[in-house]
Amino acid sequence: MKLFDQTVNTLERSLDYSALKNNVITNNIANVDTPNYKSKKVEFKNVLNEALHNQIEAKITHPKHIPFKTDRTPFQIVTNHHHMYNHNGNNVDIDKEMSELAKNQIYYRGLIDRINGKFSTLQTVIRGGR
Repeated sequence: MKLFDQTVNTLERSLDYSALKNNVITNNIANVDTPNYKSKKVEFKNVLNEALHNQIEAKITHPKHIPFKTDRTPFQIVTNHHHMYNHNGNNVDIDKEMSELAKNQIYYRGLIDRINGKFSTLQTVIRGGR
């Protein structure tokens, strides 16, 4: 029996993404003056394909068949080697990083509000509508 619906699981994965993105952004900001530091970012890779493959169940009739379901994370950390903003080889753009941090914080707060709403609804149901 599943205690939570798919929405809570999706919100949980979204919180994982947001937390990882926050760590990467704050790491970039902390290394703004580090010589030869290359900025990093979190990217989604084939999110739609992952979602579709995780919902499709296929019968495997041969041991060499590839299963549809994977445990891979749909996001990964990518290093930006293309631009150089500082004379010391560093490519962290502090203005861009600060705006990305603010957007991520708003996104995170929205996710938390949505999860709180889901749990509030569950709490109401448990109490019998009171």
